[in-house]
Amino acid sequence: MSKKLHIVGELMNNSYARARKAFAARDVDGYRQLAKRQSDLGADFLTLNVDGTQRIQVRRQEMLDFLPDVIPAIQEATATPIAFDNPSVEYHKVALKHYDRKRSGAPIVNSLAASREHLDEMVELVKHYDTLAVVMASETFVPGGTAQCLNPQDSYRAAKHFVELLATKAGRRNDQIIIDPGLAPVGADTYGLVNTGLDAMRLISADPDLNGVHMIVGLSNFAWGTPKEVREDLEKAYLTLGMEAGLDFALANPEKKPAPLARDHPMVTKLREALAQGQRQAGESPETSGFRQAEAILGICREVEALEF
Repeated sequence: MSKKLHIVGELMNNSYARARKAFAARDVDGYRQLAKRQSDLGADFLTLNVDGTQRIQVRRQEMLDFLPDVIPAIQEATATPIAFDNPSVEYHKVALKHYDRKRSGAPIVNSLAASREHLDEMVELVKHYDTLAVVMASETFVPGGTAQCLNPQDSYRAAKHFVELLATKAGRRNDQIIIDPGLAPVGADTYGLVNTGLDAMRLISADPDLNGVHMIVGLSNFAWGTPKEVREDLEKAYLTLGMEAGLDFALANPEKKPAPLARDHPMVTKLREALAQGQRQAGESPETSGFRQAEAILGICREVEALEF
């Protein structure tokens, strides 16, 4: 694990109560505080996602109207570059127009995906504003449309396609591209999706044509639904396994001090063994191995909870 882990701070996202409160009040000072807090904790980038969630409804125009106010406010608080996260090309057009590159360096456009309605325009924005780009390798192109990647080879091919696309259409170098293979909640992963992502990262890392690309996951997804006593160690154990496979970026909460555990840490050993249970044997269905993995994860949770009492 010789690579540095780059943290993309995720607190300026309406999934978090502080961000929801700041957005509802259009409180740019609230965003300044969240930006500075994450920068002080060492975040390398700060994600900005003011889209709606289950807890707050946000119309597209509300987002677009707020960006010209909040982006300069964030950049007043810190020089840490921003990662703009939204599927809408209009969001990125407005965000990049009001971002001061001289103050903070290259931003990130998050994210390009096979299913994006205006993918060509998003690629053009990456080129025009000379940005880094996050690419979703959990979706792939198929005749007549797009589909989810259900095995590591599909994710690898999706990553390779986008790297070639961004090189030819946007002049991006490999080191300006960040691949997201997707990360499922491990407690509900009955189809082996966590292993799919790790195996995809290994394939990407082994391809000399993809040398230098970065890889990212949304870390908070991983331990969602597990008991709070186990979540942080599970996330950190995943970082250990992910970084072995080539991971070097994580969208995460800097307040939780996300960092890999030692390879011989008991939680790393337990997680490695649980994911090994999820590897399909000859003739097995994904559900069979998936439920075996789920039982192993449940066993980890029970063991930790027992130690707490």
